[in-house]
Amino acid sequence: MAEIGRKIGVAMDFSEGSKAALKWAIKGLLKKDDTIIILHVKQRQALESRNLIWVDSGSPLIPFAELHDSGVMHGYGVDFDPEVLGLLETIANQLQVTVLAKVYWGDAREKVCEAVGSLELDSLIMGSRGLSSIQRVLMGSVTSYVLEHASCPVTVVKA
Repeated sequence: MAEIGRKIGVAMDFSEGSKAALKWAIKGLLKKDDTIIILHVKQRQALESRNLIWVDSGSPLIPFAELHDSGVMHGYGVDFDPEVLGLLETIANQLQVTVLAKVYWGDAREKVCEAVGSLELDSLIMGSRGLSSIQRVLMGSVTSYVLEHASCPVTVVKA
């Protein structure tokens, strides 16, 4: 019987923290036949009319080949970072990991937790900006919220 790989989510806002989370997942977690799903959340006010159909459920899963297509990604309002694309290409080819992405619109805290459940992720990796406790209280923390509400194990990686 063939082994079925795990579904690993990586919350990606293209910050140094989220890139560190992706690198950590590549170095220490991913293995052949796993699927990595890059989760990107855009603020709702950034939603263009052509994407209204996806406002509740997020975009369809976007295969790796389409992440390179600037026209496709522009349609979702996302410009993928070349460094992130290079890392994803490496794991797709060398580790034989399936690479997908999904774009959501709205509150990042809620949408990341929603993604964990709807995609039935086995694990979620996310970066931390390293806010102090006072900054988290004043500004809120996506990481803190996800740690408390996600239905799968969450690993937080500091940049």
